Amino acid sequence: MQFRKPLYPLMLMGLLSLPAIAQQKNKEKVPAHTPAKDRLDGYQQRLKLQQNSLVNNVPFRNVGPTVMSGRVVDVDVNPNDPTQFYVAYASGGLWRTLNNGISFEPLFDKEAVITIGDISVDWKTNSIWLGTGESNSSRSSYSGVGIYRSTDGGRTWQNKGLPESHHIGRIIQHPTDPNTVWVAALGHLYSANPERGVYKTTDGGTTWKHVLKGGNDNTGAVDLVVDPANPNNVYASLWHRERRAWNFVEGGNTSGIYKSTNGGETWQKVGGGFPSSDGIGRIGLSIFPSNPKILYASVDNQDLRSDVKATPTAGNRLRKEQFKDFTKEDFLKLEDATINAFLDDNNFPRQYTAKSVKEMVSTDKIRPVALSDFMVDANSAMIETPVTGAQVYRSDDGGQTWKKTHTGYIDDLYYTYGYYFGVIRVSPMNPDHVYILGVPLLKSEDAGKTWKEIGGPNVHSDHQDLWVNATKPGHLVNGNDGGINITYDDGKTWFKANTPAVGQFYSVAVDMATPYNVYGGLQDNGVWGGPSTYQASQAWTDNGRYPYQRLGGGDGMMVQVDFRDNNTVYTGSQYGAYFRLNKATGQRLSIQPKHNLGERPLRFNWESPILLSRHNQDVLYFGSNKFHRSLNKGENMEALSGDLTKGGRVGDVGYGTLTVIEESPKRFGLLYTGSDDGLIHVSRDGGYTWTKIVDKLPENLWVSSISASVENEGTVYATLNGYRWDDFTPYLFVSNDYGKTWKRIGTSLPKEPLNVVKEDPKNPNLLYVGSDNGLYVSFDKGQSFQAFGGDALPSVAVHDLAIHPRENDLVVGTHGRSLYIGNLTHVQQLTPAVQSKAVHVFQVTAPQYSDRWGQRFGAWNDAFQPGMTIPFYVNTAGTTTVRIKTDKGQVLKETKDQSERGMNYVGYDLTVDATNSSAYERALNEGRKAGDPVKVTPSMDEKLYLRPGKYIIEVEANGTKSTQEFTLRAPERRGRE
Repeated sequence: MQFRKPLYPLMLMGLLSLPAIAQQKNKEKVPAHTPAKDRLDGYQQRLKLQQNSLVNNVPFRNVGPTVMSGRVVDVDVNPNDPTQFYVAYASGGLWRTLNNGISFEPLFDKEAVITIGDISVDWKTNSIWLGTGESNSSRSSYSGVGIYRSTDGGRTWQNKGLPESHHIGRIIQHPTDPNTVWVAALGHLYSANPERGVYKTTDGGTTWKHVLKGGNDNTGAVDLVVDPANPNNVYASLWHRERRAWNFVEGGNTSGIYKSTNGGETWQKVGGGFPSSDGIGRIGLSIFPSNPKILYASVDNQDLRSDVKATPTAGNRLRKEQFKDFTKEDFLKLEDATINAFLDDNNFPRQYTAKSVKEMVSTDKIRPVALSDFMVDANSAMIETPVTGAQVYRSDDGGQTWKKTHTGYIDDLYYTYGYYFGVIRVSPMNPDHVYILGVPLLKSEDAGKTWKEIGGPNVHSDHQDLWVNATKPGHLVNGNDGGINITYDDGKTWFKANTPAVGQFYSVAVDMATPYNVYGGLQDNGVWGGPSTYQASQAWTDNGRYPYQRLGGGDGMMVQVDFRDNNTVYTGSQYGAYFRLNKATGQRLSIQPKHNLGERPLRFNWESPILLSRHNQDVLYFGSNKFHRSLNKGENMEALSGDLTKGGRVGDVGYGTLTVIEESPKRFGLLYTGSDDGLIHVSRDGGYTWTKIVDKLPENLWVSSISASVENEGTVYATLNGYRWDDFTPYLFVSNDYGKTWKRIGTSLPKEPLNVVKEDPKNPNLLYVGSDNGLYVSFDKGQSFQAFGGDALPSVAVHDLAIHPRENDLVVGTHGRSLYIGNLTHVQQLTPAVQSKAVHVFQVTAPQYSDRWGQRFGAWNDAFQPGMTIPFYVNTAGTTTVRIKTDKGQVLKETKDQSERGMNYVGYDLTVDATNSSAYERALNEGRKAGDPVKVTPSMDEKLYLRPGKYIIEVEANGTKSTQEFTLRAPERRGRE
């Protein structure tokens, strides 16, 4: 294969990964992609695990945040009533609003996947076509299983095929024939496949015809437009792209624009004047409806610029590029002040000064180019590689010829990651008004000659979709990585319409405050922290205090919190740009390890692992391609290991990096690391020596998590992830001898890549596993699994889990639906002995009695009503009777419940049935001394409430009874003086 990438990133990654080149000489064993049939069979397996689960009813609550959203991929607005629209999120499902974004409801939560590439709505018939699998080709772009259709506004769905498409770029419906639809299928992200290109159906999706192929198994269709006046004229853009864990080829000469004049039956490549080099990447299309001969196209051009000029600097300051050409003699002639200014400007460690660096050069310890090499990292490569970038072309003759609309470059729109964007829109009211979407949102009012940014201070960057009103000038609905923004004045002012909890969390952590806080890093949306008691509410817009606060920017990554003060936080952004934060003062300290001048640069994963030792919280561990340790809270980082990966690979994506660090909860210094190229190491001496422990494990997989046992020092669990090979096998392993040997477990799990495994800290028989499509629990150390989360948790990617050591809560970090919390107390108590019972009632938590129960405060307020939950287990589904009794056995209330096999939760409002009020009054007065008798009278809401005292819950099922006592305590009263 001929590389089509810019030279600079290849040189960069060659520098970072050179020792690994030798390993490529041998034929490597790589995982095969999972066929669509196996994935759909896996969906059926997931449904079985849900149907047979004992814990479907365990409550989970979403704890936000909502103000910071997740990536939007499509917006479809009702042209006759723009307050109604659908929003499709990359990994958060489909949502609908009927009130201009004030509130939303989800519509696509229980299908095989909830990741979406595109939707198309017929507002006349209330029919929706939905393509699963987003087209952005990002690190966390989850693949779909084809096309779905709803004919009832999203209430029900039918799968309409194309399961190997994986990623859908666009769906276009015929303007007058609801059964004719065109689909742009991009194909697999991490493997080649022939099922790419344009598909057409004329029978509502029953059958499909592959009408346009890309010429090779790496070229698919990413965009489509149709002539509204003559739907025989259809335009498609094809995109050649090849993504691997270590490299991304973003373009090729098979990328281009194609046109059909017979409804998609045959096609011709068009575009006289349109670029066609090896660097042509993603192409976006837009057609002017009033004159369909006018089309615009945006293109991500990855060819290197031919007129690259050196970056200017102020005065005589040095540039890093200069050091590549300096001889030893030239460098030694430089003034010390000039060198020191360069070192300061580029944040070199304080140990390096002009004097010390000149000494290193003069003694040949380093060459001058080492100063440039020292600054090479993956982040700078993304920004500084001099690619052509975004370009805009216009055709006035139906696509036959094209002209570039601008003379210079459209800078600071794409950089090297134009694959992440690709949307252009022409205003339906003016053919010269054009919008192009990238990191900023740009508008041109002169047919693309000049551009200006129209985003606002409350508008997130990274723009993914834009709806332009065809009848009201200036009305735009923008979907971006931070959610939805709406403007009515063409971008002068915007409001944010974020109420769904659709954040894309990479990680989750907790502190020990009361109530405790949850923290996490989000894709493109920084690091946030907020209270575990969060409940979504608009009250913050009145009091000005949103419960969550941003702690850092960029792409938010891992978080660790010092439990001793709940104030010292370690976190950061992509490629290891981490810091220590004092939340009270805002003081930050960079903690990213640095290599020494002259050494090969360290390699950092997109989500670099950090771990704060719970045995000694002054000790912080950090992973690059090496293992680093600090004994003083990150003040100094020491590399204790050599390279713990296979050494990297030549490519333009950081690879050959550590992904996991784990420490045994039983012994300080018993450590494990995992890498993105499939290696696991163990150290028993605090990181000084390491042993590779991957014999007989599958090769070349991403080590996504490691969990050391709290029960047995030698037991450790690991999940391996084949997502970056399009391998959806659930790889879960356990070792009972520190990794010397491994056993495969979790074979009942569906075909879904695994992201995290956690052993329960109180019941080591319990394992929790998060996959790309949900949450699972095992009661027998991984031999079998059940679905977890029930209706509360959709089929969303679960990236990370945290178990709060005090509150016994499981905190679930999802990549698409923000954070969930469920309490584990009853799950931990669901032992084999309890499961063998016909019925078992768990201990309940009763509120404190209040004489305000049932009272109404204010003429228009609802009455204040208490409640508690009765948790119980039954081993057979059926009718269950729940009774509330006095401690003497007098029945006060009885209710029936249609219980499911497993855990059940019945709400109780602490009332007494009116028919039992007299008996209850007698029981309250029995044995009382002379005086005023207790009267049982209705409250203001006409309900009879329990009085303080002891009570019994009795649950009867299958002819068997189980009881549990609870006490309703009176409030403490002040003594009389």
